[in-house]
Amino acid sequence: MKRISPPRRPHDMPRPIPRRTVRTTTHIHRLPRFLLAWLALCCLPRFADASGDWYVGRRVSPSQLVPLDRIDHSLWDALLQKYVDRDGFVDYRRWKATAADRQALDRYLAILSTGNPDQRTTRQAKLAFWINAYNALTIRGILREYPTTSIRNHTARLFGYNIWKNLHLYVGGKPYHLEQIEHQILRPMRDPRIHFAIVCASRGCPRLLNRAYVPEKVDEQLDANARDFFSRPQNFRFDPAANRFYLSSILSWFAEDFGSDTAAQLRRIAPYLPTEAARQAALRGNVSISYLDYDWSLNDQSTRRTARR
Repeated sequence: MKRISPPRRPHDMPRPIPRRTVRTTTHIHRLPRFLLAWLALCCLPRFADASGDWYVGRRVSPSQLVPLDRIDHSLWDALLQKYVDRDGFVDYRRWKATAADRQALDRYLAILSTGNPDQRTTRQAKLAFWINAYNALTIRGILREYPTTSIRNHTARLFGYNIWKNLHLYVGGKPYHLEQIEHQILRPMRDPRIHFAIVCASRGCPRLLNRAYVPEKVDEQLDANARDFFSRPQNFRFDPAANRFYLSSILSWFAEDFGSDTAAQLRRIAPYLPTEAARQAALRGNVSISYLDYDWSLNDQSTRRTARR
């Protein structure tokens, strides 16, 4: 079968580094450079360090840690219902303007910090915990930068702040960044449905579910979001006349997570496809495949133009 590969994943490309400006007075700019550097370090926010890393949540003593299945996700659930619509678009403007709810998000992240990732728990509790952690951490990072048009504006490759690598959440006393959560925790669980649940604040992502993932419902929630993902033309289209699938680039970037070869990958997604004809074509495995362009623009309600209803 013929495959047309998408362009290289955009966040692998370097981006221009924003220049930082420092306001000075006629007295300050005459100070020695080493003293200016010392003043800059002293004035860094408490959650950032000199390398540009930013930490949220809190360090927790071992005696305060609890199993992941005892973490309460209700605060996150309430915030999602308040600020995220059914298509996964976020009201970042109102959320950022509401100090009480920014603080509520910080409280939820502090709750996540009390989880003990080393203590035995259920697969469902681990999935729910880390999916929620990834999404909540991403939202926190975007709220810090907002207004912005894309998460890609905050992903310096060589120098400067990279939201995927420099934004950390403390869990069990250790910091975890977004790439660690995705590639070192969730992907090794070998459940490709995570790719329809973790959201990098972009329109090309799966929708951000406006409910928290919870252990007792996580499999049902993952199935529902997978079906939703393939129901949207930005992620999947089937041309029966040409016998061709048009798939989200996510299915190319993470192809190995869905199976060892194309036929296995198509069988894996078949149950979630929107029509019987598409499901049968996937099971036969004889379709050609093209990959759709990925939309990195922010999943922001205030700039939304059209969405599937």
